[in-house]
Amino acid sequence: MLEYLKNHPNEKGMTMTLRDQALIIKKASISYARATTEEKNQALLAMADALEVHRQEILAANEKDVADARDAGMRESLVDRLCLTPSRFEGMKDALRQVARQEDPIGSVIRHWTNRDGLDIRQVRVPLGVIAIIYESRPNVTVETASLALKSGNGIFLRGSSSALRSNVALVDALREGLSRAGIDPHIIDLVRDADRSAVDELIHLRGIIDLVIPRGGAGLIQHVVQNASVPVVETGVGNNHIFVDATADLDMAVTVVDNAKTSRPGTCNAVETLLVHREIASAFLPKLAQALEGRCELRGDDEVARIISVTPLQEDDFATEFLDDILAIGLVSSLDEALAHIARYGTTHSEAILTQDEDHARRFQQEVDAAAVYVNASTRFTDGGVFGFGGEMGIATQKMHARGPMGLEALTSYKYEINGNGQCRR
Repeated sequence: MLEYLKNHPNEKGMTMTLRDQALIIKKASISYARATTEEKNQALLAMADALEVHRQEILAANEKDVADARDAGMRESLVDRLCLTPSRFEGMKDALRQVARQEDPIGSVIRHWTNRDGLDIRQVRVPLGVIAIIYESRPNVTVETASLALKSGNGIFLRGSSSALRSNVALVDALREGLSRAGIDPHIIDLVRDADRSAVDELIHLRGIIDLVIPRGGAGLIQHVVQNASVPVVETGVGNNHIFVDATADLDMAVTVVDNAKTSRPGTCNAVETLLVHREIASAFLPKLAQALEGRCELRGDDEVARIISVTPLQEDDFATEFLDDILAIGLVSSLDEALAHIARYGTTHSEAILTQDEDHARRFQQEVDAAAVYVNASTRFTDGGVFGFGGEMGIATQKMHARGPMGLEALTSYKYEINGNGQCRR
């Protein structure tokens, strides 16, 4: 039996199962779907206030998680994802407030028309119901995803990683307190507080209770959920992202952009992992880049790259690897077509970029690259719901069904058709 459930009996004092928890969220979501925009916004603001009230407990819990992660040998780029810095703590509160300012999608009319039979037909946005999100490391995801789920009228069942368990428990307890103070049923949010991986398998088979599951993490987690879930899944992205430095690129700008895309937060899914450089400018560009990244990033390249700059020998699977670390694989290409072919082979349809002054090449790149976000002369690090103005994201969807890219409020809705008539019968 899950340890969390042992310690969380139901109203009759009986031990709950994971299914029981999900059913409670489902029940709460049915009534919550009737909440007004004002009620949702007040709840979000109350949740932000509750985070501040419990700041010290939350940060203390996070410090313990971080200390345990370091003791367990977690690499520093992943420890960075786990850590709640003062700015990230403020960012969680700001995200709640930003989502409160977002337009409420629920009830909005997508289309409205009268058909030939005189029926008044409206296509209207509605909540999905109960969303389960399974994610790794980053405790700020707990707040971001909860805020988006609630603003879009959904219940949410959170399953974070064992490395962030104390942090997530403290955050969810605070969020639920905020909901209660706002007069909202706190059961609309719950957390799987057990680290056993069997909980994931149980969660993704609660079809009919959970309406959508979103895996957000490494390739192993995502593929396990996609391949084994009986609940509908939105596939989010492993970010094996590329930047192609074209022959016409501004080299100084290219150094700055690549530096940002690789080193600003290498443990995130929107960081660049492979750099493709046109052979015409490789001897001029690569030394500039190597100097800028010296001591901060390991560069890997083949013999051709090694004749220009000092690199670690390229391993067989480096081009297919999401490093999530201070490592950059470098390859040389002779044309845009060659760069496009490389990205088509190794890319994970997350974020891709071209640095160029050639408008035709920029246009072709954006048209032909299959990815959720395709950049011209900008860092891949911008692929983020908060940066896009969504107040956060449920994840970066790399699939092509229902949602793609940073998943904001509209991505967490479905729709129904509301039809009004005056006695019409079909002949």
